[in-house]
Formats: sequence, C-alpha cells, structure tokens
Amino acid sequence: MRRQPKGRLELTWMGKDMTLIPFQDGTYDYAWVDPSDPRVTEVRSIEETGTVGDETGSKDNLLIVGDCGDALRSIAQIPEYREKHEGQVKLVYIDPPFNTGQTFTHYSDQMEHSVWLTFMRDRIREIKPLLAPDASIWVHLDDAEVHRMRVLLDEEFGAENFIAEVVWEKADSPRNSARHLSVDQDYILVYAVSADEWRPKKLPRSARLDEKYKNPDNDPRGRWFGDNLRANKPYSLGLYSVVGPTGRAFTTKRGRYWRISKERFEALDAGGQIWWGSAGDAFPTIKRYLSEVGDSVPRTLWAAKEVGSNRTSSNEIKSLFPGQDAGFATPKPEKLLERVIKIATRPGDLVLDCFAGSGTTAAVAHKLGRRWITMELLASTAETFIIPRLTKVVDGSDKGGVSVTTERVAVDGVDLPDGVSPEDAKKFNSVLSKVAKALGNDVDKAAIKALRAATRTRDKKTVNWTGGGGFTIARLGPSMYDIDDDTGDIYLSEHAVNGAWSRATAGQLGFRVETRRKPFIGVRGRQRLAVIDGVADENSVRAVAEALRDGETAVVVAKAALAATTGLLAELAPGSVLRIAPDGVLTGGALR
Repeated sequence: MRRQPKGRLELTWMGKDMTLIPFQDGTYDYAWVDPSDPRVTEVRSIEETGTVGDETGSKDNLLIVGDCGDALRSIAQIPEYREKHEGQVKLVYIDPPFNTGQTFTHYSDQMEHSVWLTFMRDRIREIKPLLAPDASIWVHLDDAEVHRMRVLLDEEFGAENFIAEVVWEKADSPRNSARHLSVDQDYILVYAVSADEWRPKKLPRSARLDEKYKNPDNDPRGRWFGDNLRANKPYSLGLYSVVGPTGRAFTTKRGRYWRISKERFEALDAGGQIWWGSAGDAFPTIKRYLSEVGDSVPRTLWAAKEVGSNRTSSNEIKSLFPGQDAGFATPKPEKLLERVIKIATRPGDLVLDCFAGSGTTAAVAHKLGRRWITMELLASTAETFIIPRLTKVVDGSDKGGVSVTTERVAVDGVDLPDGVSPEDAKKFNSVLSKVAKALGNDVDKAAIKALRAATRTRDKKTVNWTGGGGFTIARLGPSMYDIDDDTGDIYLSEHAVNGAWSRATAGQLGFRVETRRKPFIGVRGRQRLAVIDGVADENSVRAVAEALRDGETAVVVAKAALAATTGLLAELAPGSVLRIAPDGVLTGGALR
C-alpha cells in the first residue's frame, strides 16, 4: 500500500515566517522583523481627540487615525475597548490596497506580493479576536491579488468557511484604452467565522425581480410566473402522462421525471394553477404567485444598475466635496456597501472597516443604523475627507447615496396595464418615441398620444436618512520603544514620558486607566498599577505600598530602580512586583 503524503495545501512566500511593523508612522513603509520582536506585540494607546454629534451616539462609533494593525491590536487588548468590542463585530468589510503597482494621491499601493500577503495576514489575525461567532468577513479586491488572497483566507479561516466570491460589475462602459481586455469587474471574497452558524439576510424584492410575473389569464390570485415541472433527479411518483385542454398528451422523456405526483398535478390543474399556454396546447408549468414569494436570496453577480459602478461612486464623492480633488482612484458606491451590510448584519450590529479610504463603509453603516469602527492611516485623509463626510451624515446635510431612494412609479391617475412595471413603461415610451420619429407622418399621432398617456411614469424620491447619532475621533499613540537594529537592544523612545507612557503601559499590561487614587494609574481586579517616570527609589516604593488597601497588590513599572529597592516592594506588599521598562513591560521579564 502506498503511503499518503502528509501536510496540507498552503501558500508560501518569501518572509511568510516574518512579520511587518511600520517603519515610520503615516506611511505604507514597513520593516521585516522576527515575530519575537517585542514591537510586534506593543499595545499603543488610543487617544480620543474629539466627538461629533450627540454624546450617546458618539460612544457607539469610532474613527481611529493610525496604522490599522496597531489599532486593531490596541482595541483587542486595552480593557476599555476590549470589553466593548471583543467578540462583537458581526461584519468586517475591507477594501485594502489592491497591490496594483499604482501610486494614488493619498496612499501608496505598490507593495510587492510577499509584503502585501504578510501585511494582509497580520491584519486578519489582529481582526480575529474582535469577531462574533456568527460574523462574516468580506474582502474586496481586483484580479491582482484575489487568487492569492483566497488561499490565504482558506488558511486563516478554513476552506470550509468559504461562503462565496461575489462579482461586482464596477464598469458600466468599456475602457477603450485597455491593452488587452477591458476589465469590468471586481471581486469580494466572503468568509464566515463558522459557515454553520452564519446565515445571510435576504434582500427586499426589487421591481426588476418581479418583472417576470404576469397575469395573461386574469387569475384572481394575481400575477404569477410559470415554473418548470420537470425534475432533474429520479422521482418514483413522477412517471406518468397528462392530457391538456386540447387533448394533447404530455410525458417526460429521456429519463426525466415530473417534480410532483400525478394526484398533486391533477389537484393543481383543477384549481387553475397549471398553465397550458394561451392556446391550451403548451407543455404545462406550475404557477408561482408573486403574492406568495418572499424576499430574495442574495446572488453572487451584482450588476452596476443595481448597486452602482465606479462612475457612481466618483460622482458621489464629487457631490460631497465639490471643487476638491478627492484623489480616490477606487471609491465604492454607497449602494454596494448597503447590500453588503444588509446581507451580513441587522440594525444595531457592529461593522468594522480597517481601511477607511473615503469613509463609505462608516457612512452607510451609520445611515443604516449599525454601529461602526473604521481606521485610516493618513491624518490628512481623515481630516480632509472622512471627518467632514461623516459629519455631514450626522448633521443630515449628506443627501446623496443611500440617503435618498429613487424609484420609478406610475403618474398619479394612471393605471399601468397588468403585468407592466414602471420600468417596462419607461422603456416602452423610449422605444415608442424612436418608432414615432422613424415613421414620421405615417404614424397615428392619436394612438401614440393615447399609448403615452396610458404608460406615463415619474421618479419618486424617498428620504431614508435625515441625520442623527455621532462618532468619536481618536488617534493612535506613538510607539514607546526604539530598538537597536545591530544589537537588538530595546530602549524607551522620546515619547515615553509623563501621562503618555503611563497610559500606554496600562494598555500593554491589561489595566484599565483609573487616576482617582494616587499614585496609581490603573486597576485590574484587586491589582493596582503605578508607573514611575524615572527611577524607583525607596520613597516611591514605600508610597505605593502605603497607598494599597487590604487585599490589594501592586504592579510598579519604572525606568530604573536603585539597588536598595530590590525586593522592597514584595517585602512591604506581598504579591506585588516591580517591572523595569522596557524589557519588563514588553517581554514580561525582569520582575523584581
């Protein structure tokens, strides 16, 4: 017997066993480091800088300015944010840098494949602690990386949790300058934390879906659609012949079967629910009534006329920022995000987009009554576009996108012919005008006028959003640590001073910031945290020990300690520890 090879299918790339950290803040410049590098696990502080809208609403929604990898780690580990968001995100939609080799105005998009894959993998891993058991993640890409990304997502979430690959028609006209073929689509990879637990929400039926429902026989039950009665698989009760109203016999051929039994067929026919064609001699079909169908199951092919195109989104951005060069090469239309959010969430659910871009995901989530977290690397993009856009959403001055729905309806007093939708009537009038123009004087003008009068339609606008809620603006704190690339030694950075270092240390060690009791800066159960911005001497250690209450212990972090204080804290307050930064904070070593 041959031995089966061991192992599993996986994608490999140069540097897969490494990780990336920002080389400098505010750019897509990253340095390769070993996963053991202490900066990989650094928890940066989240500094809230302002709010927009009402106070209650602003607590639900959060915009963080800074690298999303660091921001995601901070949300998952800082107690104030972890307790609110861990395991709560129901939808992740990310529209990451496509790695197409282009350079856009507001960000660089030219990472080599291995860098891009590591960049994405690291962020996906930081997202995982935030996901609810029934969450889904939607990754929007073009054909530059989608094939590699699918294998990467198989590794991170399991191939069994792949849901679908959505194809979005992003172009509503061909690109004549294309070197080979005009690419008209993007892709959205959909995965679930658990395919067994996740279920998509159905979409409201559109007039376009209902166009096939007619009523040629004036059935009192209303419009219907003739569905196929033939089965694709063998059915023991599906072998029989039937005779139509004209005496013509029908039977299934070539191993095909009826989908229902003869008794069921005859009962439906007696009730007028079998259609034999207008002449009574067509192959029978079963009537499916419009009144009986529910909302529609989401499909994987999304047409531009349903959810918008790149042209749609560009116009939305221009409308929001008239006279400004927004510079976003691939913004997404609001109706596209509306569909994603409605399929994956319910009102009140939490939505995460860690590549904010122009802010579309947060804007649409807000309008649809979802809570949201979004992140943007560049402060200039956040200040110039995202914050102003979301402010317009909150104050109700954003009248575009999904704020207003436009539908075609019959003009008041006009009853469209049975089975003719407003969209049908609009198309009919367009063709009618062309025919009348072509025929000229030969046309019956009175008849044309009557047909136009009987099929008059108009656009009806429904306002869906008038403002409300709010959001919090925050920035990611700077790194508290530097490293000597030659020796690997870690040093405190110039930012590790005063309150900034204390807050970052609290987050790193899992303490909630609390300043009511001096000299303490944080609390974790019965433990208290004290951060000494300098040398821990006998006086400072005694002050900490004396401030403790019965049953409490302390963690003291200092930049250095005098020899005389070694063991003093544990002696004065048993169970308490002294950590010397940076090693004692980042790596957990040097407890004294």
